[in-house]
Amino acid sequence: MYALITGASSGIGFQYAHIMAQKGYNLLIVSNEEAIHERAEELRQIYPNQIISLVRDLGRQDAAKELYDFCHSKDIAVEVLINNAGVYHDCDFLDDSEEFNMLIMNLHMITPAMLQYYFAKDMKQRRKGYILNMCSITASIAVQRLGTYGATKAFLQNFTRSTHIEMKDYGVIVTNVSPGAVNTGLYNIRSWLTKMGLVMGYIVSPEYLARQGVRALFRGRAKVTVPSVWNYILLFFVALIPTCLLRLIRKWRIF
Repeated sequence: MYALITGASSGIGFQYAHIMAQKGYNLLIVSNEEAIHERAEELRQIYPNQIISLVRDLGRQDAAKELYDFCHSKDIAVEVLINNAGVYHDCDFLDDSEEFNMLIMNLHMITPAMLQYYFAKDMKQRRKGYILNMCSITASIAVQRLGTYGATKAFLQNFTRSTHIEMKDYGVIVTNVSPGAVNTGLYNIRSWLTKMGLVMGYIVSPEYLARQGVRALFRGRAKVTVPSVWNYILLFFVALIPTCLLRLIRKWRIF
């Protein structure tokens, strides 16, 4: 059986690949970057598993069907689907290009939902399968300059919860992993702040996040938030901030 992992050329996705290989799964790892082939070779040096790497643009609307058809043509039976591919961008909605806004919507909503649609049908027939959808704590809060990002993750969060309820009786587990800050280099944070965050626990490593996500998935949980305590505190206090104050913060360029 195979584990299909999208966005696996670096960071969190590459850590998921390591963990799935350690669990004995063959791997189909996908990315829009040619570096995915190098990552596959690195994994082959460590694990005896069958490892297939693909370069695919998952931001296209037909990407999910194309990937599913590829798997069927190669008799690749996917037991674990990890929808990890995504893009993070800090920008006002109207300042982003039309192309980028469509990309983030396809990448965070259409592609993961349709990959789940196609592969979960096979899992339901076998009465066994695992689907992990990478969401975000921004799905639960409205943050300026992350409007599209947070909204697309909110879709994925609600979609994951609904399908978790629908599919568990068929032996298919669907889990939402909602991280806060992860040390992947995506954020423009000074190095000393990153080090302090890692020590205090409000920033986590990709490996730690991936292990927590996989643990929750194989325990049949609907959702896991990482790191849990810090993120629940953040969500609580952000929810208390009135919109008028958020507008003043924006006007004064505090953030």
